[in-house]
Amino acid sequence: MTTALVPPRPRLARPRRRGVGTALRTLGPLALLGAWITASASGLLSPSLLASPGQVLAAFGELWSDGQLGEALRVSLTRAGSGLAIGAGTGLVLGVLTGFSRLGEELLDSSVQLLRTVPFLSFVPLFMVWFGIGETARIVLIAVATSFPMYVSASGGVRNTDRKLVEAVRSFGLGRLAVVRQVVLPAALPALLSGLRLSMTLSVIALIAAEEINSTAGIGYLMSTAQEYSRTDILTVCILIYGLIGLVADGTVRGLERLLMPWRTPTGGSR
Repeated sequence: MTTALVPPRPRLARPRRRGVGTALRTLGPLALLGAWITASASGLLSPSLLASPGQVLAAFGELWSDGQLGEALRVSLTRAGSGLAIGAGTGLVLGVLTGFSRLGEELLDSSVQLLRTVPFLSFVPLFMVWFGIGETARIVLIAVATSFPMYVSASGGVRNTDRKLVEAVRSFGLGRLAVVRQVVLPAALPALLSGLRLSMTLSVIALIAAEEINSTAGIGYLMSTAQEYSRTDILTVCILIYGLIGLVADGTVRGLERLLMPWRTPTGGSR
């Protein structure tokens, strides 16, 4: 008599502790910082090329103590936030229109897709002609850059909503706006958050470009002034601040994902 072979049960990966994951994530930045300190201390890295970490910290303290850095941060964050709000809001509205309405798709999608293929930096000369070199041109540039990722994500997320669910809700007498608000947008939430994440990342990139347009305030203005005097310590401070803004923006969307979609929070050992 033969016995059936029972396949072994797969071993489930044990959840990785949060502290271990955090430690692993910090290894790369710490290694870069160690290499930077070593190269500066040994003389391999000239201060004229890149300031040492100590000089960068001293420059940060100098800028913060005299109020320049705080004011520059306020101006830059206002620009990025205003452009992001306008651009992401516009992309969301257009994405819902084209994803939910066939007429909206036929009227708008081809035009938006055509504009999306144009690099947003190519609009800089045109915006300078239209809006001058003031704040309006900078905010509009950031708005244009951030609108297209949200549009693509919103349009795709709305279009992939279960049509049977929409028809079932409509059978209860809900209007189109109520269906969009109560059914379509919640169903498209993962796509909307992905679009917001891309838009926030692009808002920082567009901010850097926007602050090169004859800026007289903001982080970009500090960089331009530091470039004139070859202050690599201040240049490094500004670059690190741009990076920190991007990290905070990305972390904000990750926090929203955990708050609004807790069931998607990874619990296993790998992501």
